[in-house]
Amino acid sequence: MTFEQVKERLSRLRQKMSVEGADVFVLVVTERYNSESMAYISGFRGSSGAVLVSPEKEFLVTDGRYALQAADQSPFEIILQGSETLQQKTAGILGKGGWKCAAFEGDRLSVSIFRTLEKAVPSWKDCSHFLPSLRRRKDGAEAEIIRRAGTIAWESYLEVLGTVREGMTEKEFSALLEYTLRKRGAEGGWKGSGFIVASGERSALPHGMPTDRAFRRGDMVTVDFGATVEGYMSDLTRNFSLGPLSPKGEEIQSAVLEAHRAAVESIRPGVAGKAVDAAARTVIEERGWGKHFSHGLGHGLGLEVHEAPRLSPSSKDILREGDVVTVEPGIYIEGWGGMRIEDDYLVTVEGAVCLSGGEGRSAAVI
Repeated sequence: MTFEQVKERLSRLRQKMSVEGADVFVLVVTERYNSESMAYISGFRGSSGAVLVSPEKEFLVTDGRYALQAADQSPFEIILQGSETLQQKTAGILGKGGWKCAAFEGDRLSVSIFRTLEKAVPSWKDCSHFLPSLRRRKDGAEAEIIRRAGTIAWESYLEVLGTVREGMTEKEFSALLEYTLRKRGAEGGWKGSGFIVASGERSALPHGMPTDRAFRRGDMVTVDFGATVEGYMSDLTRNFSLGPLSPKGEEIQSAVLEAHRAAVESIRPGVAGKAVDAAARTVIEERGWGKHFSHGLGHGLGLEVHEAPRLSPSSKDILREGDVVTVEPGIYIEGWGGMRIEDDYLVTVEGAVCLSGGEGRSAAVI
């Protein structure tokens, strides 16, 4: 991330602060919780820090471990906390700032930290929507990073697919996939979450974490995975079978593929998230599998694997240019198995642009 990008984001944050009547914005990160937003607004990617932004100044508070890293990654004025705790140092800066109203993220700040800070400023305003709304629209550089993450994930999957054999376990496949992602240049898989690898009857579990179950002839295997590059993540789901697909498997794959395409064709700015979900869900219902599609169609993607907007029957979001969303229709049948096909799309005025390995949506046969 360049310092110019950080300054542009600061400008947009200050516009929101002005509208809300806040004269300082406060964000505190401990043990990496909410570090994505700190990285977005300041450039700093450490595990501990506090960001303070006023109309004229911007400060980054952290500890001595990160003195060099913070100066390298962020154009903010760096303040080291010294012998004080992060929240004590932050409260001291707030107390000396003379600010009247502080904006904070109520849904991301612990009660104990807030209690240390609250007396330093007369008034506090919960502005939890600030950074999610800023982060939602991806610029060209962000979209390109997500594309790189998608390419690394897809190419790594293809490489690991070539090693699949009967007797390989779900855990072995998952571990080899993450190793291959790193070997190809990713920072790793998803931050804070493992991959989904579910084989045979277990593929009916939309979130089936890998187990010691060994692949068997005739299995359908669902793999939900992604790569992290410069903090941004991709999110793909692919399927493979050990042996030819059964007639039922072919039928389910056909329905899921058609639903995926229908949803993608409906994506453009101004379309409701629930309308994109409906485009896919209608296809699956018409094909007779409606009760077996048990989750929303997709979600936003970026510095976190789940961001705004949402594509689901209950979504109130309207798609905007610059959104990056997943499309992941699935069919899951208890006792038989299931299939999901997922790719990542950038919303543009012309429609959806795929940022992942979209050419491999049909199940590979091993």
